[in-house]
Amino acid sequence: MWKRRKKSRSTEPVRLALCDLCAATFPEDEAVTGYVPDSSCAHPTRHWFDGLRPITTCCEEHFETIRETYRRRPFLQEELWAARIACALTAGRPVLSLEELGCRTGLYEPEIRRAIAWHNARMRLVNGDDEGDLPG
Repeated sequence: MWKRRKKSRSTEPVRLALCDLCAATFPEDEAVTGYVPDSSCAHPTRHWFDGLRPITTCCEEHFETIRETYRRRPFLQEELWAARIACALTAGRPVLSLEELGCRTGLYEPEIRRAIAWHNARMRLVNGDDEGDLPG
């Protein structure tokens, strides 16, 4: 008499993804993914992704909810430049001059100065030091 063979289990674990909206975990191959415009997002090595935030959700409804949230958020060029500068300042060796910072970020000096002014104004608002508006 022959015994039935048991189906062999996969030895590879199932890769999980995390929903950016509800924080549910689910199999990675069921994820709904895409990009939304976000001026606070800069990629450290792939500059063509600057201004695009990757989103992973468990369903199409959650993806649309996040997309609508980012659609209502203003896209500020100064914020994107500040994000690029932050990436340049936190990666690699220290930056010694505006020219070197410009080479690393692809920004011109006036853009760097506007980004710094925007960042400083934002920090004053966050810290409650100033009641003024953000530039840009």
